[in-house]
Amino acid sequence: MIELHYESGTLLASGASPEELPAAFVRDDRTGQWRAPASAYRAAVLGLREAGLPYKDGAARFEKLSLESRIAMEPRPYQREALAAWRGGEPELRGVVVLPTGAGKTAVAVTAIERVGRSTLVVVPTLALMKQWYSVLSDAFGGSVTVGLLGGGYHEITPLTVTTYDSAYIHAERYGDRFALAVFDEVHHLPAPKNAIIPKMMVAPYSLGLTATPERPDGGHEELPDLVGPVCYRRSAEDFAGTYLASYEQIRIPIELTAHERYEYAQADALYRDFLHKHRLSMRSPEDWQHFIMVASTSHSGGREALLAARRRREIQAGAMRKGTTLEALLKQHWEDRSIIFTKSVDEVYNLSERFLIPGITYETPARERKEVLDRFREGRYRAIIASDVLNEGVDVPDANVAIILAGSASHREYVQRLGRILRPKDGKRALLYELVTSETGEEFTAHRRREVAR
Repeated sequence: MIELHYESGTLLASGASPEELPAAFVRDDRTGQWRAPASAYRAAVLGLREAGLPYKDGAARFEKLSLESRIAMEPRPYQREALAAWRGGEPELRGVVVLPTGAGKTAVAVTAIERVGRSTLVVVPTLALMKQWYSVLSDAFGGSVTVGLLGGGYHEITPLTVTTYDSAYIHAERYGDRFALAVFDEVHHLPAPKNAIIPKMMVAPYSLGLTATPERPDGGHEELPDLVGPVCYRRSAEDFAGTYLASYEQIRIPIELTAHERYEYAQADALYRDFLHKHRLSMRSPEDWQHFIMVASTSHSGGREALLAARRRREIQAGAMRKGTTLEALLKQHWEDRSIIFTKSVDEVYNLSERFLIPGITYETPARERKEVLDRFREGRYRAIIASDVLNEGVDVPDANVAIILAGSASHREYVQRLGRILRPKDGKRALLYELVTSETGEEFTAHRRREVAR
């Protein structure tokens, strides 16, 4: 009889011939057994069943769960569609659901967990999201199962556990046989080289990925079908505007540099581009930027000057005088609204926070202070906040109806995430997203690239 066993993130098969096993299995000369990544479990079991071969499953240690949500909530039509597409897709119970921020991806996952009724691991990118998921799952299923936590100082493994990508990477080989369903929130993080190992070390035959934008600049999204399954359902913010999400308008405001800024920018730009040309460097992705930094840092011929020039270009783009005065005008125009201002630079957050007396949030902001700022924003005591990248993802931002982007990346995902912060529905609400783009600079090129990606 063929026997399957789990060992440190791998699947072992004994008593089998290579013709009876999926191609993922290779001969382990050390043990005389056939070994494959643990993720081959589903294909192995289905193949043995189809062939009518007797086998003993000693690999899976997941449990059946009797789950019934204590929260009475009628799924929206598109949530039912997403769940049906995931359950009936090819393959069944594997795939990625793409829904805009605020459209209730978590609700889809909770229903999926309930209907699958098996041990489940939820994997998220940040500790803040881990705590949010813990709260959601405890509210839904706390009467029938204890929700475990793995990460952030917690090490509690239960049949329903929430963890971070970092912690899952560390412990997947130890607990990869404990879960039948793996839910990957913000699944665009999964193709990163380290994270991609997680599903390979798990026997989980079922998987669900959630994201608003699966595409990655490095093309890693093409690995998602192998890691978690193909995109089985996709809707955009435009599909829900005015119904399930607030209607919105996107306004791009060109910002002209002053004569002095134009002169300084031209000088820095010429030095920077000369270095790129000399070393035949392209700048079309975040990886290209990292390559530029590496080359410039090790070059003895103009490398330091090129780095300083690149920094000066960004400073002029982000800190253009007219950008600041335009922001001031927008804040006055929307002084009765709740506004979130986004910028890339932490220094810019502090500068603008001091200039306009607006609370700022960066990665340096302590958790207690961040919560206090967001609570006061929710209560209306603060009418505006300014943030760097920390509010893009993994933070439950209170209702707002105006977003002002002072500087951003070419990432379509980042743009969609920021838009999603102001789309939570409310009677009569119309959201506005302003993008301040410095004319005839790299910011124009960045904005153009992002629009190309979105098409």
